[in-house]
Amino acid sequence: MSEVHEPTSVDRSVESLDADLDQAEQTTQPVDERELNTAPSAEGDHALSEMLAIALPSVATMASYTVMQFVDKLMVKEIGPEPVYVSAQSNGGMMAWMMMSFVLGMTGVINSFVSQNLGADKPERGAAYAWNGLWVGAVYWALILVPAAFFVPDLFSRIHSGETMLIELESNYATIMLFGGLGTIISRCVHHYFYGMHRPKVVLVSALCGNATNIFLNYVLIFGNLGAPKLGLTGAGIATVIGGFVEFLIPMALFLSPRYAIQYGTRKAWRLSVACIKGLFKVGFAPGLMFVNEMACWAALMAWLVPMGGEAIGDDPVWHNTTGWIALQYMHLSFMPAVGLSIATQAMVGKAMGMKRPDIALERTKLALKITMGYMALCALVFVVFRGPLIGFFINSDTPPELREKLIAIGSSVMIAAAVFQIFDAMAITTSAALRGAGDTIWPGVATIVLSWVCIPGVGLALIHWMPQLGSMGPWIGASLYIIALGIALSIRFLGGKWKTMSLVEADQEPDLDPFDDVLPDPTLTSG
Repeated sequence: MSEVHEPTSVDRSVESLDADLDQAEQTTQPVDERELNTAPSAEGDHALSEMLAIALPSVATMASYTVMQFVDKLMVKEIGPEPVYVSAQSNGGMMAWMMMSFVLGMTGVINSFVSQNLGADKPERGAAYAWNGLWVGAVYWALILVPAAFFVPDLFSRIHSGETMLIELESNYATIMLFGGLGTIISRCVHHYFYGMHRPKVVLVSALCGNATNIFLNYVLIFGNLGAPKLGLTGAGIATVIGGFVEFLIPMALFLSPRYAIQYGTRKAWRLSVACIKGLFKVGFAPGLMFVNEMACWAALMAWLVPMGGEAIGDDPVWHNTTGWIALQYMHLSFMPAVGLSIATQAMVGKAMGMKRPDIALERTKLALKITMGYMALCALVFVVFRGPLIGFFINSDTPPELREKLIAIGSSVMIAAAVFQIFDAMAITTSAALRGAGDTIWPGVATIVLSWVCIPGVGLALIHWMPQLGSMGPWIGASLYIIALGIALSIRFLGGKWKTMSLVEADQEPDLDPFDDVLPDPTLTSG
């Protein structure tokens, strides 16, 4: 005879949180599409309700990251009047993210596997993909990120030869982020499981707690408050790492709760599954490669090409690097909510494809495109109209007036370049997510790699060489052309409809989620 483990006090607290989230979602949770009235007005109402139920928490999550990054930059700029601190944090963070980006992009397809199995009425299969994503992420951290941390100073010294202070600061920040990168990787794996299960509020709660932890520890560690040592930029890195682990612990506690263990087998699916790992690599390899490639190109733009463009017109390269990062911070205000909506789009398309309803997937994507393009067009207008004050907001008040005016002038030009590609960025973000939700990842990956190298390093270097008077605007023009070309290419791929024939749910090839059933007991049960 067997019985379920008696829940602990921690289990009861976690399930109380889950019950609160369930109650909050009851008023917005859409009905099953199979029961949907086919009248156009009913379909439109249902599509919008489903979009709001999944997208609003996802958008709020991405917005919370943007707010956290804003506060991060505002705190870091107060370390000193030199613009080098903002540059060092941004360059170091970009380096760390570039090295993490492959596994983050690859495990992002956990959302697709979980949502398609949810749509196919096999939600219990999703836990195995989350677990195997965790194992892959942990191995990647140990074998790739930790060794890479020891080579960061040499990499930056090759990029910024002669900039001793910048190299030291950015290398130290990147090293902290790489050693602490495990929290970021494993938290994203669990997040994608809950996105795929159409439970984005779980992710929102964990993100808010993690970001609040980050900001509080920034206050304590950067400036030496509450009796802590004054660590400056090092403190900002430590705060970010601890916040990442907080983001993991909250959803993981729910993932392992008795309710999820009983309903979805989350505890017994912990073992390695060859079928699941093969699936993650088969579908996720291209997005992982696409992500790391794109991060590498943007890192080259910000840390190499933009400063080179500044040098071409006789400016201090740090000016152009710093203002570029300030402008990019505002771009986050635009594309991060769009990324939140794209996560919801991926989950909705995945569920629809699991139900064998590509028509629903198409309609959800069209609705997401309308919302995203409208929002990012509004952002483009704000970038142009308020470009001067927006740049000045991130410049330390003790900066000499002449330098402040110069920095605002450089950054304002970048804001105009960013405004040009906003609508195309909306197209790229949304259609890429829809294709990923359906399992169409190879073609978008190849297109992204080709276009990014042609436009960012290719066009950027060409303009620096042939039109040096453009300064750092040459590389920014190349980056703008990349986003425009990518938005058009991915939209053409989506409209072509090949994704409608794809599926990640194979009824005759279900992975063995518990291959040692006959040897080891079910971890969710105990014999009595």
